[in-house]
Amino acid sequence: MIQGNPDLIAEIRDRFAHVDSCPFQGPRVFFENAGGALTLKSVVETSARFAAIPDNQGRDNPAAHALVATIDKAKADMAVLMNAAGGQFIAGESGTELLFRMIRTACVNAPKGSKVIGSSIEHPASRSAARRWAGIAGLDYVNVRHDDATGTVSAEAYAAQVTPDVAVATILHASPVTGMGMDVAAISKAIRAVAPNCVIIVDGIQHAAHGQIDLDAYGVDGYAISPYKAFSRHGFGIAWLSDKLSAMHHDMLIDAPATGWEFGTRDTGAYATMSDVVAYFDWLGGRVSDETAPRARIEAAGRAIHDYESHLTDALIHGTGNLPGLGDMEHVTILAGEDNPAREGLVSIVVDGMASPEVVTILNEQGIRTHTRKADHYSGNVLNPLGLPDCIRISLCHYNTEQEVAQLLAVVNELGKA
Repeated sequence: MIQGNPDLIAEIRDRFAHVDSCPFQGPRVFFENAGGALTLKSVVETSARFAAIPDNQGRDNPAAHALVATIDKAKADMAVLMNAAGGQFIAGESGTELLFRMIRTACVNAPKGSKVIGSSIEHPASRSAARRWAGIAGLDYVNVRHDDATGTVSAEAYAAQVTPDVAVATILHASPVTGMGMDVAAISKAIRAVAPNCVIIVDGIQHAAHGQIDLDAYGVDGYAISPYKAFSRHGFGIAWLSDKLSAMHHDMLIDAPATGWEFGTRDTGAYATMSDVVAYFDWLGGRVSDETAPRARIEAAGRAIHDYESHLTDALIHGTGNLPGLGDMEHVTILAGEDNPAREGLVSIVVDGMASPEVVTILNEQGIRTHTRKADHYSGNVLNPLGLPDCIRISLCHYNTEQEVAQLLAVVNELGKA
């Protein structure tokens, strides 16, 4: 386990760039992980190394062969990380762009008069794509309401509205506003019990950094992540497609391979950084367990990350040392409840009598990086039903420390005395 092991925490933090200081601001605590996690130092090194290589894949020369082998290794590594026995991994512009492509393909291939189902908790990356392409394809869109009190949507809520003519479904794995995770396997099972041939596509962007993805257990057809939120870098997205989705008629070049989804030459360095991410989870799993098999070590890392992040959010909510937690502060309201078992390393709050941007500025002046979520096209689906114009998002990751939590609590506690 990570908690109570300061040497391991130091080792973890040493593997990330800018873990305790910003190159523009100086020393700071990074609680903006949902907006983009810290980057592994190995990712920075790998990116620089491959950026200098002039060769392209698919040529008959040693460099091209090495690039293809690098991509093949990254895809195999990601299959272990996400536990995917079949299907294929592709790289694209971003996680959002890949969700749009997968959802578009599923919708235009759906039988006429069928339905698309999704939930109101979803990020617009999937929700916008589903509603847009349902309209273009002449499909009805079915909206499953999420629970405002818990910030989640359940399998039972999907089951109440799914019908045999549902051809496409979208699921959010974790919310970047409430911080709550959804039971993807249970939701998928509920959908397939009624519409077994439904194409199910998952937005895994917010969830990926927490180290627990099991595609074989989910029974879905598409899953997208944004690597910059999972310890890699900006500039690309990764998607997994089932064999069924891969084979559907999709945008492609004339006479190109039937299951080819990538356009143009991919950045080998981007793929290579995913091997760095997998190697990190593998390393961490070896430090927190005696497992020897790569997948078993990755699963151990995921459990350790979940447990430690739960410890940090508990400290944030209930206090640490002699500092009261956010839940003990009368001037603070926590979204989705204080003790919510679905929470994944994120606590969103509002401070009585203060606009959230003002609080974020005060925290930033004290060297604590957080973020404002506003009731706009990104977060209005969650905040508007709560009657909130905005909130402060405090997002943690397993390289954060209890001391950093204490720094934030001290500042927020003083806001109540103003």
